[in-house]
Amino acid sequence: MAWEIFERAAPRYEAWYETPRGAQASRAEEALLAWLLRRFPESTTALEIGCGTGHFTRWLAGHGFRAIGLDRSPAMLAELRQHSPACPVVLGDAHSLPFRDRVVDLAVFATTLEFLESPGLAIAEAARVARCGLVLLALNRWSRGACSRRWGRDSQGSLLRDARDLSLSETRRLIREGAGPRVKTLSWRSTLFPRPLDAMVARLPLGDVLGVSVELGAQGPGAGFAHESELQSILPTKPLSSTERGPCCRWPMPRFHLHTKDLP
Repeated sequence: MAWEIFERAAPRYEAWYETPRGAQASRAEEALLAWLLRRFPESTTALEIGCGTGHFTRWLAGHGFRAIGLDRSPAMLAELRQHSPACPVVLGDAHSLPFRDRVVDLAVFATTLEFLESPGLAIAEAARVARCGLVLLALNRWSRGACSRRWGRDSQGSLLRDARDLSLSETRRLIREGAGPRVKTLSWRSTLFPRPLDAMVARLPLGDVLGVSVELGAQGPGAGFAHESELQSILPTKPLSSTERGPCCRWPMPRFHLHTKDLP
């Protein structure tokens, strides 16, 4: 999916969350994220891949995570900077993340995979840079919203018409192919059902948004870490001490980060 469509949509993208429909979706997706993140109580750092204007990056930061946003669209990151000037951002491609192996506790996709050319490759990259797990939200192919995106109001003049929705079985397959032997456990729920159950988080694969949490093990390549003296943080706060951060919080830093001068 061409990322340029998000360049054109960037000036009005964040305003959608202030509409009744956008606020409804945000409440449901945040409830689903909260449920998925309970599987990682010791994790403190998160990379949101395909962060857009940073709506969920800010939510992660507000819920105790040291969060970084990554997006391919400079216009989206420029909008993020206007709303959250202190939020660390990276201009990069989900298919080739500019980070060292095992650099964050969690890699998060919030309705991003369905807009990518190769979601399987993006998941493989996310598994490479994540130490503890993956958290995925995806538009559900088998939902009422999917019908709207194909034939209803969202099929005309909406970014959603360009989404390639995922089913639960396809999402599981992409995860197992991308993360391989590192997959330890996989848990799922869905949300955004018809009202009044719109914000319900249920083990029923018919909500408009699917959510999957993936606990990653230590197997596979990339288990090594760079020496502490060679690392430079892009986070706004100093790394936690060894006694504070626990087993899932070692923090080798990315190969580069985006400076504000690189944004339009």
